[in-house]
Amino acid sequence: MKWTFRRGHPYNNYNMKKINIPALAQKNLKRKIIRTLVLLLLVAVVTGTLLGATIFISGMKNALKIGTYRLGADVLVVPEKNEMQAKAALLSGEPTSFSMDRAIYDRVKEVEGVKKASLQLFIKPTSFTCCYNVETFLVAFDPQSDFTVTPWLQKKLKTPLSDEEVIVGSAMPVVTGDWLPFFGTPFTVAGTLEPTGMKFFDQSIFMTLHAAYAMAEHSKTKSIQPLELEKDQVSAVLVQVQDGFTPERIAIRIEHAVDGVKAIASDEVTSTVRRQLSGLLKGILIISGVLWILSLLMIGFAFYMIVNERQRELGLLRAMGATKGHVFGLIVTEAVILSVAGGITGIAAGGAILLALKGIIVQSLKLPYLLPSLPVLAELIAGALMFSVLTGLLASVLPAFFASRMEPYDAIRKGE
Repeated sequence: MKWTFRRGHPYNNYNMKKINIPALAQKNLKRKIIRTLVLLLLVAVVTGTLLGATIFISGMKNALKIGTYRLGADVLVVPEKNEMQAKAALLSGEPTSFSMDRAIYDRVKEVEGVKKASLQLFIKPTSFTCCYNVETFLVAFDPQSDFTVTPWLQKKLKTPLSDEEVIVGSAMPVVTGDWLPFFGTPFTVAGTLEPTGMKFFDQSIFMTLHAAYAMAEHSKTKSIQPLELEKDQVSAVLVQVQDGFTPERIAIRIEHAVDGVKAIASDEVTSTVRRQLSGLLKGILIISGVLWILSLLMIGFAFYMIVNERQRELGLLRAMGATKGHVFGLIVTEAVILSVAGGITGIAAGGAILLALKGIIVQSLKLPYLLPSLPVLAELIAGALMFSVLTGLLASVLPAFFASRMEPYDAIRKGE
């Protein structure tokens, strides 16, 4: 039998003693461009879905970790009837306003196991009278007892916050030196907090407790809608517990010692988000798992069909001196090239879609979110790319093994 080669066939230009497997694999993939693009798209969908979901979940956990650290409190004491409002304010930054007697602060400090206690007052603005259409939240703190805002001031501003100044969250469209009017009282922006991913910090404006009381007094004559606030009113008491005590234990003691309050342990707030994240994660894992299994089967079947229709070509390749390892490597290399190209495409598309829809998703779920740091993002991207390569390898191993075991003569006869 005399074998001839078609002009332009990828095997014509290769010396079998030194086969360039990657170049040969690329030419084979280009010959069936539609099939190649379909398989590439399949890998891209799986990789993009996995990466987007992983970055999103990681961003929520990141925001929760940083936000809890910034809060700096182990227990938050609020009026019993306003428990849900307080949790909503912490988790989703919903502006709220409620109050309780300042005397509760003194009673909380006396509870055994309380290391530090600080006062805060929550105020929901009736208007944001400058030129910004941003929902904001006013939080007043007591500089004498504070252990959450003051450390930031000492680190960044080096000076105490005056009653005419405010600190703004990172999401507020103002810069240092701008002035903001609330209830008829103007304030100067002294600094901007670092991003946390939690609206309670990022869309809040912090002022001293004395400034808030003065603003309420001035509002009676300077504001269209006066702020009804007495100097003995506060919204929350933030608590740090002593070593050897748990926040849950101190929360129970506070509720026992002080009537009409709800002591919310920090773990109780974060556990709510974790439960929601757990449900999301399970759903995402199920969807990703189904997509991955389907892609494995489809890619594996596609390569099985590729091997079956290319039996004559593979037989000729073996007859020209290629080893079983060459044939095996050729099929696997085609799968790896497909997987890498599909993975890169999926990573780019998944990242772009996540960035485009992040705001809508976060708003609908009402959960904190802060994009992971660059090193973490790099790790997630590298992991997604490795996952896509692994998918291609697993899907192609059996077809490649089958192709490498074919005898040249039988393969050529079956492929005719």
